[in-house]
Amino acid sequence: MSGADRFVKRQHAGTESAVTVIVAGVTNLAVALAKAIGGAISGSTAMQAEAAHSVADTVTEIFLLIAARRGGRGPDIGHPFGYGRETYLWAFLAALATFGAGAGFSITRGVSALLHGEAPEPGSPLVAYAILVLAFLMEGGSLLRGLWQARRRALRTRLPLLTLLRVTADTPVKAVIFEDAAAMIGIAIAGAGLALWQVTGNAVWDGVASIAVGALLVVVAMILARTNLSLLTGQTVSPRLRDALRRELESLPGVQAIPVFVAVVIGPSNILVAAKVNFADEYSAADIERVADRAEERLRARYWAVQYVFLDPTPSRHDQTQTDD
Repeated sequence: MSGADRFVKRQHAGTESAVTVIVAGVTNLAVALAKAIGGAISGSTAMQAEAAHSVADTVTEIFLLIAARRGGRGPDIGHPFGYGRETYLWAFLAALATFGAGAGFSITRGVSALLHGEAPEPGSPLVAYAILVLAFLMEGGSLLRGLWQARRRALRTRLPLLTLLRVTADTPVKAVIFEDAAAMIGIAIAGAGLALWQVTGNAVWDGVASIAVGALLVVVAMILARTNLSLLTGQTVSPRLRDALRRELESLPGVQAIPVFVAVVIGPSNILVAAKVNFADEYSAADIERVADRAEERLRARYWAVQYVFLDPTPSRHDQTQTDD
């Protein structure tokens, strides 16, 4: 695969991620309006918490869209490896937005409902249920879009879908999938709280549902924040991929040992490989150059996310000891 082809693939992957984020953002905005109307009609605190949940998700998608756009810029003089890691900064801010806006509001409203006495009787529950069903279907559509993109990447990397979601460096798509899944669970929680309030006449259930929605958002925000912080500070690739890349180098002619090997994520679909390599004693400088060129061609052809390959010819410890003597 040529350098131009790899660049096109990375740009296409970035465009797919941006489209997935836009679909999720538009969906969340529409769902937030519907839930707000349902919360006003029914008087349900859980419905209002879910509206705040969708507003927080909409703000999150804005951050994720910025992440996809700014992180997709190519290298320049000031940033020779590109701007890939900026993706994780904006995605980290998106996780904080989910935590602060969504979880904070939901838990606060739920606790307030529990502490300040009886709430009014639920009004027009059928309208609220209809809105929840509509929101569930819309969130499901957005989730399917994210899963479709993730499944395509899983097939390309020959990884199970769940494994890919755990190790992927494309955090905007991961965030969309996690948030849409959390939104569907949150809708189910809000519906259950509203139903229990209606059946028992006890508004405590509605407050408990609101707190549960907030707790769900806290968990999602912590998972996404931890993932993005790790990638922002220079996370290595998955052990499976690291071992595969190392085996590729070890299989090259003349390579006797690799005392140091590093494969670092520097952006979504962007990996840097660096290694200290002990070559056979009879290999000349020209031979080493040919092997290094072959290593770069092989790794970049078989693993399209690999963009940079740096090899440092290094004498073995035995050779170093002889030199010191």
